[in-house]
Amino acid sequence: MKNPKMLTKIFACFLILGMISCESFVEIDPPNNTIITESIFESDATIESALANIYYKMREGGMVSGNFGLSIALGIYTDELEYYGNNNNQLNLYNHNVFANDITISSWWNHAYNIIYASNDIIEGIDNSTTLLPETKAQYKGQAFFVRAYMHSLLVALFGDIPYVSTTDHASNSKEIRMPVQKVYEHIIADLNNAITFLDSSDASKERVIPNQSAANALLSRMYLYTQKWEKAEETSSKLISTFTLETDVQKVFLKHASETIWQFKPEGKNIKNTQEGQILVINFVPTQGYGLSDSLLTAFETGDLRATNWINSITSTDGLTTIYYPYKYKETINTTANSLEYSIIFRLAEQYLIRAEARAHLGAISDAQNDLNTIRNRAGLNDIATTDAMALIDAIHQERRVELFTEHGHRWFDLNRIGRADEALRAIKPNWRPTNVLLPIPETELRLNPNLKPQNSGY
Repeated sequence: MKNPKMLTKIFACFLILGMISCESFVEIDPPNNTIITESIFESDATIESALANIYYKMREGGMVSGNFGLSIALGIYTDELEYYGNNNNQLNLYNHNVFANDITISSWWNHAYNIIYASNDIIEGIDNSTTLLPETKAQYKGQAFFVRAYMHSLLVALFGDIPYVSTTDHASNSKEIRMPVQKVYEHIIADLNNAITFLDSSDASKERVIPNQSAANALLSRMYLYTQKWEKAEETSSKLISTFTLETDVQKVFLKHASETIWQFKPEGKNIKNTQEGQILVINFVPTQGYGLSDSLLTAFETGDLRATNWINSITSTDGLTTIYYPYKYKETINTTANSLEYSIIFRLAEQYLIRAEARAHLGAISDAQNDLNTIRNRAGLNDIATTDAMALIDAIHQERRVELFTEHGHRWFDLNRIGRADEALRAIKPNWRPTNVLLPIPETELRLNPNLKPQNSGY
């Protein structure tokens, strides 16, 4: 391997420090008492363990986690969730009082880049392995390319121009400059196409918990949507729609064996049975543990929408004076069942129908776009959208995304941003809202460590 020193750094973070956060990605130094060599990349078992640790870190912390990741944080940042707690970091997001020294923002940045570094280390190490079979190398590299692309896709959507880190070279990475958004998306798309080349189409885990071609295509179609590559978005989402089956019953969508799930995280641990999302969002008492659905979201549902009756629940205080509505997509809290009933879903087929609908509407294929949109609406017990006006249809698709994908990995925020409606949606309900809030600040500590990351995003 080219750089055993960097290997030591990455695996020190992931295998030795466990849940303790690693330092900033520009400041990681190898511990003196760690003995890890190139041999880590000569065994299937050790590479699988390294990848498992990456997924563990993604599941347990940072932006992808159900434990105050984007599903919740961007829910309170937008118009999906109310926040009733007193945690200052969460209040800052809820009230749009985020500054460049915000601990949550800094932790997301550092966690994401540590995941990216670990992925880069796997890619480089596998390339230099002399014992792994070519087909084995391909599967592991494909997963690493996918993870690298996924983490960069979240970073660029939140921070705008960012470094695209594709090496473990410490000297180079400590001087990285921010790449323009469009260029970042080009690198993400290239990584995903590489991942698809390497990965199998089959589900080796049998539980859709290890990324395969389908997971990479799910992210790729989203990236084509975000970059307005309508033909490619339609083509890529169509591959998934022809491969997976939409759940016909909305009550089964978030169960661990749901037919439409493309990629999910499996809860693990001695006492962990179900999802962090369920643990945090399901309300068991009033005063609540923190979050409730906003009136803005509640009124977005049409009469008779089965998602409103099956994916939303409420609780009333004992005095009958207070009723709070909460997301009920995941219905089990962590330890309420003997066996896991629900896994944390990252990609599912309904999003792909809505991606294809939007792409087709932009391409002028109005009837086909209607069919995709109405597939999702009909499952929710709603009538067809009949408009043939392209812009009205696109607005209907955006509305459908809001009620289908609420509190799932920040979809609402990313949609408001990409269609230019964040200011329109939030200025009336967020007293501290400023148009510059469409981007989060680059962490202050990173700007001090690497001046090449300047200038700071506007408004901070």
